[in-house]
Amino acid sequence: MLNYPDINPIAFEIGPIQLRWYGLMYLIGFTMAWILARYKAGKSGSGWTRAELPDLITFCALGVIIGARAGYVLFYDFSSFIARPWEIFMIWQGGMSFHGGMLGVLICLWVYARKTNRSFFTVSDFVAPLAPLGLMFGRIGNFINAELWGRPTDMPWGMVFPDPASGYIARHPSQLYQAFMEGLLLFIILWFFSSRPKPTMAVSGMFCLGYGVFRFIAEFFRQPDAHLGFVFLDWMTMGQILSLPLGALGILLLTMSYSKKS
Repeated sequence: MLNYPDINPIAFEIGPIQLRWYGLMYLIGFTMAWILARYKAGKSGSGWTRAELPDLITFCALGVIIGARAGYVLFYDFSSFIARPWEIFMIWQGGMSFHGGMLGVLICLWVYARKTNRSFFTVSDFVAPLAPLGLMFGRIGNFINAELWGRPTDMPWGMVFPDPASGYIARHPSQLYQAFMEGLLLFIILWFFSSRPKPTMAVSGMFCLGYGVFRFIAEFFRQPDAHLGFVFLDWMTMGQILSLPLGALGILLLTMSYSKKS
């Protein structure tokens, strides 16, 4: 059994201005996306120029932040939204959803694609390998905040979190599991998968399938949201419910991409 390390969620502060580690993780994630995008755009035959990247990354950042907050409120805390709809704008209070963030990014990519006269999947295939490292840093931010901890465990790496709601019992550090699976491992898969030319939609499909599978698995170790619990069959969480259609979409896109190629 391990005790949660004493990490101050505030990275540093200057007078009344505070920079929290969680926000810093978002900044690092966007910076990594920028670096990877520049590398991909600089390769011969990429079809992209580095001059196009500021607009693309800005669109993605807006989609992530607005969509993730809206998705959390609508998917995980809808009753509070009905009672206090203005809270959807209170991003500083926390509560961000990957699935909502993804929908936000997809909408922004559609707008960007129309603006630049590209097909939607040409843009999404370029962006998909850039996302997982951002997801990894986001989960590390969850760990630093000591939030979204896992279910009870007797494994030697079980961790006791400081939140009284955790019961001060050993739990899976599920944030780190998700950082590894949905972040680092998915990045490696997508980066190598996209390193050679693939038919349109294939990279996007692999992202959807990979994330859907890894998130579904990770939810078995993550404590369900207290106000939701298990939402189906007494064992499926909201995260799993939302990941099923995402994984199915990934299979559909991969099938369509390779069928179209042949």
